[in-house]
Amino acid sequence: MRAAAPQAKTDTLLLNLSDLASVRGAAERIAATETIDLLFNNAGVMNLPTRLTTRDGFEMTVGTNHLGHFAFNAQVWPALRRSAGARVVTVSAIAARWPIGKLDDLMSENSYRGMSAYAKSKRANIVYTLELARRTAHTTVEAFVVHPGAAMTGLQQHGTGPLTRLFTPLAARLLMGSAIGAAWPSFYAATSPDVTSGEFIGPAGRDQTSGTPGPAKLPKGADDPELDARLWAESERLTGITFAT
Repeated sequence: MRAAAPQAKTDTLLLNLSDLASVRGAAERIAATETIDLLFNNAGVMNLPTRLTTRDGFEMTVGTNHLGHFAFNAQVWPALRRSAGARVVTVSAIAARWPIGKLDDLMSENSYRGMSAYAKSKRANIVYTLELARRTAHTTVEAFVVHPGAAMTGLQQHGTGPLTRLFTPLAARLLMGSAIGAAWPSFYAATSPDVTSGEFIGPAGRDQTSGTPGPAKLPKGADDPELDARLWAESERLTGITFAT
């Protein structure tokens, strides 16, 4: 960033999304005086081989990928509202469409599979964003959810099975795009004048794994106002934070 815009002022704020106390401390530093014009909810973990929990007792994948972002967004809301036209861009994944991503047993207490927990967290990202768009329709804040397609990044580090080790290099060559290309939908959502709050955006190429950004297909049932409101209420209950838009 400094190389691209040497005149710009940059700052770094440490934040652990799997620890609500860390989220609160970071948010408090921002909410009191700063203005946020653009917020990317982009951090995540995937396919943890065993069920781990956050410091607050949540299943680690959903706790980090959804609840941590939810809590941070709720607590920096004053800084977003101070902007003349803020955008919140939340990064989901194609995995959100998988049947194993249904939001029942959100904390994977009945059974745990790494990719199922990941799919749940990514569907929660979509459901959260759609509800945020509804609740902020009276404000200048816009909410978008994107999926990056497929790209080889550090997220694949937990695929340790023999089939995964065999398939991943082949998939990387034949099916997956670059990490830079995977960022296009996020920047498109952040900057394009042709998008509408609540829109789901992803690569428009073959199987939506790479290509020029465009509208993406929502998981079945994700755009259900009743479901979306339930997840919002459950997120408030679990985090103990009221997200008043």
